Amino acid sequence: MRELFTISVTVSRPVVVGQDEKHGRRQLIPITSGILEGTDPQGRQIRGTVLEGGVDSQVIRPDGKCELSARYAVRLDDGSSFYIENNGIRTVPAEYVPAVLRGEFVDPSVYYFATAPVFEVYSESLDWLETHIFVCRAVREPSVVRITYYIID
Repeated sequence: MRELFTISVTVSRPVVVGQDEKHGRRQLIPITSGILEGTDPQGRQIRGTVLEGGVDSQVIRPDGKCELSARYAVRLDDGSSFYIENNGIRTVPAEYVPAVLRGEFVDPSVYYFATAPVFEVYSESLDWLETHIFVCRAVREPSVVRITYYIID
């Protein structure tokens, strides 16, 4: 497994759909922009822009576990583009659960945040995204989510 690239996704305020004791807190977080920087599997530099219009759909369960499904698109500087469906979880220790359920931010050093992306590509030059397995580690900040993509060699 090796690190290839990082996507820093800019998000706006969550839209809270609802919250109760049974399901937890359901929210939709608009993805407004972002930057991809890193390399492809051959070590060539790649850079791109996250396109506006994506969304991170989350449910924060009563135990504080966040189940998320983010969907967004990237256009690389060479004009090629791809779509990402990135599903994962974020968990916090029990003492942080009340803060998370209130929609507060927790120091990234205390939580686990990992995802498993799947890609849809629109250029043969990006076929490697569809023919390999990736995992991600992520850090959530108030207006940015930094997602580091690792390829399983």
